[in-house]
Amino acid sequence: MRTCELCEREDIELTVHHLTPREEGGSHMPTAMLCKACHKQIHALYSNRVLGIRLNTILLLQDDEELKKYLKWVKKQPASTAVRTRKSKHKY
Repeated sequence: MRTCELCEREDIELTVHHLTPREEGGSHMPTAMLCKACHKQIHALYSNRVLGIRLNTILLLQDDEELKKYLKWVKKQPASTAVRTRKSKHKY
């Protein structure tokens, strides 16, 4: 258990996120360690195509308007709490 690279919550279980999705050619490209909540939220909001083209770094993800709202909220949640993913009304 370490720190999520996106929300920066500590002592939380992490998953591997391909910054460029594998189906977009990112199998051997950089990855980031994200908590399950952040990982699920990213994929609930964006298609793999958009992630590969426009949101393929941690800084770009943190600067995205949709994710900024989520990150502001999730940072206040304890690492021990199971966080629900909010689906987007329209997936980008």
